[in-house]
Amino acid sequence: MLRFTTAGESHGQALVSILEGMPAGLPLLAAHVDADLARRQQGYGRGRRMQIERDTAEILSGVRAGETLGGPIAMLIRNRDWSNWQAIMDPAPHEGDAAGTLRRRAVTRVRPGHADLTGILKYDREDARDILERASARETTARVAAGAIARRFLEELGASIGSHLVHLGGVDAVRPEPMPEKLNEASDASQLRTLDPSAEAQMIERIDAAKRAGNTLGGVCEVVVDGLPVGLGSHVSWDRKLDGRIGAAIMSIPAVKGVEIGMGFQAARLHGSDVHDEISPAPGRTRTGNVRRATNNAGGLEGGMTTGEPLVVRVAMKPISTLMRPLGTVDVATGEAAAATAERSDVTAVPAMGVIAEAMVALVLADAMLEKFGGDSLPEIQRNLDGYLSHIAARLGG
Repeated sequence: MLRFTTAGESHGQALVSILEGMPAGLPLLAAHVDADLARRQQGYGRGRRMQIERDTAEILSGVRAGETLGGPIAMLIRNRDWSNWQAIMDPAPHEGDAAGTLRRRAVTRVRPGHADLTGILKYDREDARDILERASARETTARVAAGAIARRFLEELGASIGSHLVHLGGVDAVRPEPMPEKLNEASDASQLRTLDPSAEAQMIERIDAAKRAGNTLGGVCEVVVDGLPVGLGSHVSWDRKLDGRIGAAIMSIPAVKGVEIGMGFQAARLHGSDVHDEISPAPGRTRTGNVRRATNNAGGLEGGMTTGEPLVVRVAMKPISTLMRPLGTVDVATGEAAAATAERSDVTAVPAMGVIAEAMVALVLADAMLEKFGGDSLPEIQRNLDGYLSHIAARLGG
């Protein structure tokens, strides 16, 4: 099984990402990880934090001479902003003036929509910073680092993953047909990672207006994975269904409130004849089982298993909780009504959320690949995949 964990606080010394279960022999450089970390930091509407940080990964273990070794891969991503927050975030006990500063800087005016209030009640804390530092979306930097390695693994097995923004602040982007062959190359060229220049101009206007109003905006991104073989996942048990695993991974991203696969919620409003994808023979399309679906309303998944058609996942992100014109709340130190705490914030982070969603989908799919074609080295897994595809090629008139 592929497993990962992260550690670190938003303004702490560093973030840590540990990925366990990646087989030996995968070509891997820190530059592969850094490329996705840089993509996560882009996007119109981001705050000043993105001007401070220049995220890079230090690979501490699990890689030698440019190849994975089969053991846990540990990565360190330092926070450049730590120097500005050391007095507040120092792990050592605070005494005297330092303790006074900590009390004065305590976050007690909890933000609606954030983990602040629920967290301090659950963990019995007085300062919401004890909660918000870990609940911050900054943690997703470490997820993207792990996901970048999963992406490399999928690439070696013939699958590619990308994303683009399809909605922001009330403006829909038109999805091009056909989609660009190199999806991320096309979407990353946009300030908002969208494929619709006309919609992008309107979205930028909405972002600028929201910033002037001290407000924030949410939106929707679409993740697309090409080149997956038919048969990843399983129908036999609830926890092996791939759509359920993808849904859980996506919903764990901070501020994500919805996920759709394929047609998603729209399918509930239509007749079956308008939803289900007709199948026809297509010799030579080995990864789909030598068939073709006339449409892809199922989004590449049927019965909890991949069909070999493109996997399509849409992800909805709510507006960020920190508003420069704060909403009303309660000051937990006094119990009185107050305006919520307002620290620096993005107006929107939906473009970055698409990169994070790519990482989470990549981790789920890499785990499913290992489950289906397991082995201890990349060459062994590749042989297992090739044998499976050779068997598939002989089916249905291949």
